[in-house]
Amino acid sequence: MPKNLMVTPEEVRKRATLKIDPIPLNQYRGNTEEELARYGKERLLRIYYDMRTIREFESMLDAIKKQGAWEGIKYDHKGPAHLSIGQEAAAVGQALNLDVEDFIFGSHRSHGEILAKCYSAIWKLDEQRLREVMEGYLDGEILAVVDRIPHTDVKDLAENFVLYGTLAEIFARKTGFNRGLGGSMHAFFVPFGVMPNNAIVGGSADIAVGAALYKRINRKPGIVIANIGDGSTGCGPVWEAMMLASMDQYRKLWPEEVGGAPPMLFNFFNNFYAMGGQTFGETMGYQVLARIGAGVNPENMHAERVDGYNPLAVADAVARKKELLLAGRGPVLLDTVTYRFSGHSPSDASSYRTEDEVKRWEKVDPLKGYADYLVKHGIATPEDLRKLDERVRQKLIPVVKLATDDEVSPRVPGTFIESVMFSNDRVDRFDDREPEVLQSLEENPRVKSIRRKERFGLDAEGKPLPKTKVFQLRDAIFEALVHRFLEDPTMAAWGEENRDWGGAFGVYRGLTELLPYHRLFNAPISEGAIVGAGVGYAICGGRAVVELMYCDFMGRAGDEIFNQMAKWQAMSAGLLRMPLVVRVSVGNKYGAQHSQEWSSLVAHIPGLKVMFPATPYDAKGMMNLALRGTDPVIFFESQLLYDVGEYFVPGGVPEGYYEIPEGQPALRKEGRDLTIATVGASLYKAVEAASVLESRFGVSAEVFDLRFIVPLDLEPIVESVKKTGRLLLVSEAVERGSYLHTIASKVQDLAFEYLDAPVVVIGSRNWITPAAEMESLFFPQVDWILDAVHERFFPLEGYTPLGMHAPEEVMRRYREGV
Repeated sequence: MPKNLMVTPEEVRKRATLKIDPIPLNQYRGNTEEELARYGKERLLRIYYDMRTIREFESMLDAIKKQGAWEGIKYDHKGPAHLSIGQEAAAVGQALNLDVEDFIFGSHRSHGEILAKCYSAIWKLDEQRLREVMEGYLDGEILAVVDRIPHTDVKDLAENFVLYGTLAEIFARKTGFNRGLGGSMHAFFVPFGVMPNNAIVGGSADIAVGAALYKRINRKPGIVIANIGDGSTGCGPVWEAMMLASMDQYRKLWPEEVGGAPPMLFNFFNNFYAMGGQTFGETMGYQVLARIGAGVNPENMHAERVDGYNPLAVADAVARKKELLLAGRGPVLLDTVTYRFSGHSPSDASSYRTEDEVKRWEKVDPLKGYADYLVKHGIATPEDLRKLDERVRQKLIPVVKLATDDEVSPRVPGTFIESVMFSNDRVDRFDDREPEVLQSLEENPRVKSIRRKERFGLDAEGKPLPKTKVFQLRDAIFEALVHRFLEDPTMAAWGEENRDWGGAFGVYRGLTELLPYHRLFNAPISEGAIVGAGVGYAICGGRAVVELMYCDFMGRAGDEIFNQMAKWQAMSAGLLRMPLVVRVSVGNKYGAQHSQEWSSLVAHIPGLKVMFPATPYDAKGMMNLALRGTDPVIFFESQLLYDVGEYFVPGGVPEGYYEIPEGQPALRKEGRDLTIATVGASLYKAVEAASVLESRFGVSAEVFDLRFIVPLDLEPIVESVKKTGRLLLVSEAVERGSYLHTIASKVQDLAFEYLDAPVVVIGSRNWITPAAEMESLFFPQVDWILDAVHERFFPLEGYTPLGMHAPEEVMRRYREGV
C-alpha cells in the first residue's frame, strides 16, 4: 500500500531461480580454553548446579504427583505437572547469556525455564538489588516465608525464594509467584524477566512478538524469546507471529532511529513429540524444524539447529543471536534439539514410543554428559558433583515442607479472585517521554475538516443535517484516539488497512499524517497475531489499540481474545495490567461471513470489558474511557452508524475531553407504559418504534441505550421496570444465545413483583445473515417491536400482528433450530 514501495511487473515476472542459503545444524564445537575464558570455572560449575536443581525439582513433582509423597513429605497435588526432565541443558544454556531485561515467554512445560532464568538473574544481580526485589514483591510475603530457611547469604536466600515461589504457585498457594492463580502452567516472575508461561500450545508466540514490539517502539533494552515446542509448528498463531515479526516495513518504512526489527527469537524446544504425536515422520513434513525459517524471509530467520543436550552450545547460539536481534536484524529461529524422558504429564505412560528409544536418550543424559565434561577437563571432581547433588536435595526439602503447609502457605479466598478480574485503574500515560508525532494538530487535514462540521446532527427545526456537514461517529472515535496518542507516548495501533487506507471505515484517516510508522502500522492478515501482539505489548507496560475490521473475524483470534486477553490480569493475581482495546466493527450488507453481531460471545467470557456505543457522543466518551483504563476492552462499532450525527445530546459532541460513566445505560426517551432497552444500532429502530407507539396507539415507551455490556449497571433498568411494569430488549445479535436473555433473567429476578408481563427479547433471526437486499428479513425492524408489544404486553388497537411472538411460532422455530 505505501506508494514509495513500487511493485513492478518487470521485476516479479523475471525468470530466475530462488536460492536458499544453507541452514547450519549442530555446528558448535566446544573449546575448553575459550569456555573457561568466557565463563570462568565457577560459572561452568554453576551450570551443572542449575541443571541438577531443575532435575531434582521436577523429579520431586513427579514423585508427589504419582506417589503422593517425596522425601517423607506427603501432599495430594490435584493440579497438572507437565515435566521437562531431560531438557535441563536447553533451559540452563539459554539463560546463561541472558540479562534480567531479556524476556522469556514459555509453555505449559516451563518449570525448568523459570528456574534457569531466575537462577541466571541471581548470579548476575548484586545482593542489594536482590534484597530489593524480594522485599518488594507481593509486599514481602514470599520473603517472610523463606526467611525462616537457613541460608548462607542473600544469593542463597534468593534461590530459596525462587524455588519456593515457583512451587507455591504450582500448589496454588497465596504465597506463590502469582498467588496461586496461575498454577503450574501459567507461572512467571517479571522482576527476573520470566514472563507469563502459556498452557495453550504455541500461545506464547504472538504474545512474545508484542513484547518485542514494545521494546522496539519504546526503545527498551533486551530481547524477547518465545520458548515453544515443536508441536506448535502446526499452530496458525505461531506462523502468524513469525509473519508479524518479520515484516519488511521495520527496515524499509519505520524510522531508522527506532532500531529495526523487533528483537524476537522463536526458540523451539524440539523434543520430537507433541503430547503423543511424533512431529518427526508423523505429524510434520519438514524433517528438520530449522527448515521453517527458509519460508519466512531471505535470511532464513537466521535459523539453525542447536544441540540442546549441550548447555554451552545453546548458550553460544543465544549469545550470537542476541547480537543480531539487538542490531535490529531479527527475527531469529532456533531449532533446539532436546528430549523429555518423562511423559507429556504424569498420567502419560509413553505408549507411543519404545523403551529402546527412551534408553538411547537416557544414555546421553545431559546431566551425565555435562558432568563428564567437567570432570574430563579438571573443572570438578566426581566428589564435587556429588556434594552439589546433595546440596540441591537438602535445599529443596524445607522448601517442599513450607509449600505443602496449609498454615504457612494458605490459599486466596474467592473474594480475592473477584477483586483481580479487573484492575479498574486510570492511567493517562505509561511513560514520561514526549509522544512522537509528525505534525501539530493545527496542521492535520482531518482535524481541519472536522472543525468545519456541525457537532450536533439536527438543525433548528429538529431535522437531520446532511451527513457531509455533520460531525460523525467515526470522527468521535478519531478524536478520542488522537487525544490519547498525544498524551501517551507508548500508545500504538495496528491491524489490517490501518495506515495509508485510513482504516477500513475511515476512522484512522488523518492519523497517517500525524503519526510515525511505528505508532500506526499495517499488520499482516493475521488476526490471531494482531490481538496476541496487543496482549504482549500491554502486559509489558504499553497501551495498544488493535483492529479486527469485522466482528466475524474474532473467530480467527479466538484463543487470543478468550484465553489470553481475558485472563492474564486475573491469572497474574493483578500483577499485570491489560490496557488493550480491540476495535471490532459489526457489519451489514456483506452477508453471512461479514455481518454478525457477536457481543454475546465476548460477554460470556470473564475478564473482558465490552462496550458498544450507538451515538457519536458516547463513541468519543466511551473510547476515552477505554483508552485511559487498564483493562482489556472489546469495543464494538456498528458500520450502520459510522456516518450518523449526534441526535440525543443537546449541543452535540464536545470538543474537549470527557468520559462516559462506566456501565451506565443512557436514557434516550422517558415513558410510562413500557421500557425498551437496546444495544447498538437497534437504538434507532427502538426510538422510531416508540414514536409510532405514541403517535398511533397512545403508548408511552421509555427507551434506554445500554451502551455497556460488561460491566453494566442494571439499577436504572430495574427502576424503569418498576415504573412501567414491562421490559423489551432489542439488539442485532441473533436471538438464540443473545446476552439480552441474561439481562432479561436478571431483571426478572430483581423486579419480578413489578412485572406485568414476562420480559421479551428481540434479536436477529437465527439464520445466516442474508444478502443486503434481504436484510430487512433478518435484522430487527420497527414492526417487529410493534408486534412484540401487541402480542406480549397489550393489544394495539387496529394493529395487524405478524405472528412472530405467538407461542406456536416460537416453539416451531426452536423445534427446527431456526
